[in-house]
Amino acid sequence: MAAEADVIVVGGGVIGLTTAVTLAERGLRVRVWSRDPAGATTSAVAGALWWPYRIEPAERVGIWSLETLAVYEELAAAPEETGVRLVPGLHGGERFSALGPWAAELKDAVEVAEGLRVVLPLLDMPVHLAWLERRLVAAGGAVERRAVTGFAEAAERSPVVVNCTGLGARELVPDPGMRAVRGQLVLVENPGIEEWFTEADPASEATTYFFPQPGRLVLGGTARADDERPEPDAAVAREIVARCTRVRPEIADARVLGHRVGLRPVREGGVRIEVGALPGGGLLVHNYGHGGAGVTVAWGCARAAAALVG
Repeated sequence: MAAEADVIVVGGGVIGLTTAVTLAERGLRVRVWSRDPAGATTSAVAGALWWPYRIEPAERVGIWSLETLAVYEELAAAPEETGVRLVPGLHGGERFSALGPWAAELKDAVEVAEGLRVVLPLLDMPVHLAWLERRLVAAGGAVERRAVTGFAEAAERSPVVVNCTGLGARELVPDPGMRAVRGQLVLVENPGIEEWFTEADPASEATTYFFPQPGRLVLGGTARADDERPEPDAAVAREIVARCTRVRPEIADARVLGHRVGLRPVREGGVRIEVGALPGGGLLVHNYGHGGAGVTVAWGCARAAAALVG
């Protein structure tokens, strides 16, 4: 059978689509196989502030993150189209000394008594994912809705398969080092908040944050390992609203628009970007395990994976 594509990327979240765009813009014929529409992936749920969060290995994450930051700074010139805006905010309790060498590259970041004030990319993920799909198609690629039970099926149609399946890699690879870390968000009407805020509680799995997105304020959040319940927990939602209200009291009266749950694909040992073999001698390139920072490292990891494709 003649190859249908030069590369098939399995997985249509932010990692899969960014990798596919990177490969297609290098002149390769690329198809994305995704079980779900982009708007139904874990990526679509993300609060999506650029920041290396819950991701390893630290020595590579900084490089991937800064590469991605540079791309988002360019995309922020057309926020309505790309979904990327540069927004000021505060990382409560954060200090430069606790961060990696990458933090020295942040422009205009200032330590204040409350934490670290900085302007960062904030992505409206449904808009950004749709833009990535359009950019892929413009480069000659395509997205197909297709559930995959193994890589052999893709190997029959392409000499190269890139595995961007996130949590799905647990069964597909299989990789028993993959764990779901559940995040829950509350969407409310924005009472006039223009800056984002985050503060981690080292003593618990909770993080308090709010992100102003077009048409809504996103409140969070949680990080519960091995909790794979897809439905929102009402008690957790009340706790999220209460924590955010302690920072900005006006949130208490904001009308609730909806609830979201996403399962972060955390991998023991961190992100996996490496080459394997396919049945029949083809090339399998892995790019998964990005934890809570897929958006933050997407372009850096896409380029690293593309380099392995050759």
